[in-house]
Amino acid sequence: MITVKQVHTKREKKKFFKFYIDLYKNSKFAVPNLYADELGEFDPAVNDAFRFADCKMFLAYKDGKPAGRIAAIWHRGANDKTGLKQLRFTRFDAIDDFEVTKALFAKVREWAEELGMEEIIGPISFSDLNEEGMLIDGFDKPATYMEIYNEPYYVEHMQKLGAYKIVDWNSYRLKVPEYDERLSRLSKKIADKNGYTLADVKYLMKRDKKKLDGYIMQCLGVLDEAFSDLYGTSPLNEKQKAREMKTIYQVLVPELAAVVLHEDRVIAYGFMMPSMTKVLQKACGNILPRALFAFIKAMKNIETADMMSIGVTKEHNNKGAVALIMNSCLEGLNKLGVKNLETGPELETNANVQNLWKNYERELVKRHRCWGIKV
Repeated sequence: MITVKQVHTKREKKKFFKFYIDLYKNSKFAVPNLYADELGEFDPAVNDAFRFADCKMFLAYKDGKPAGRIAAIWHRGANDKTGLKQLRFTRFDAIDDFEVTKALFAKVREWAEELGMEEIIGPISFSDLNEEGMLIDGFDKPATYMEIYNEPYYVEHMQKLGAYKIVDWNSYRLKVPEYDERLSRLSKKIADKNGYTLADVKYLMKRDKKKLDGYIMQCLGVLDEAFSDLYGTSPLNEKQKAREMKTIYQVLVPELAAVVLHEDRVIAYGFMMPSMTKVLQKACGNILPRALFAFIKAMKNIETADMMSIGVTKEHNNKGAVALIMNSCLEGLNKLGVKNLETGPELETNANVQNLWKNYERELVKRHRCWGIKV
């Protein structure tokens, strides 16, 4: 017997988040989120996206035991931007029983019909800062901090529901190339021509964190502008940016952060981070105490780096600022002895990002999909 219950209390929410950890406890590839991050994401007092979004969370039970979960988001801000009547779904996970999946999506459809929505889309969360897309290719590869991992049967379940592709994200892996002297000369030429400088992130972290705070908040403003036309994005307010800045500081390595300035204003940025895959697998939802040493090791001895985000303002989009970011990050990767780089999910229609690594040897390792279901 399958029943589906709406989640309300903090205790129920923790059970909702724990379901993924329990479902994938023996997986070499899944990377669970931290309880604190997940509880904050779904707490209106913490996540300011709730000012323009509503959410319902559901847990499915089979014979009295947790068997699946799903969250539905009515993102009024995104719908106002696109003019579409869509209800998002996120945090969908289930045992390999299509009846469980069907029961969960029935609850989402029920709410969509009440709201007058025309389409259900996902997995996609409150903003582009969260993981997006269901894994459809690359099931034998470990997920990064910014990726969703799921078993292949999820795809079969979606197809049985009549879901269709809306858009895919591609993830690439490449060996870090040796430092490129030509790129260094090009970067200097572009900087001199346009009056660009690079913020000294290492110095600012030690001596002027308040100024660095200001730069990072500007970086998130650049992200907002640069990604505004891409699928699934919605504007970030100052409270959301401040929350994201805290996340950035947790994994910030100065050598892997490039902030390009023009007249002391951020016009472009690129952030990479040490891979947190092994740390989060060991943490099982809590860094302390079990994963503390793994976190320290990951921050100090970086074998693989993950691309977090890169953005350029529209005014400076075609003036070569990306060359400064690439040169700075490549220099940092080589200095730290990093061997591999994971790009993270890149929207297949985002030509600017797709072209970043076109001159380097790369391998397509994972694909994630945003599905659509007609209401």
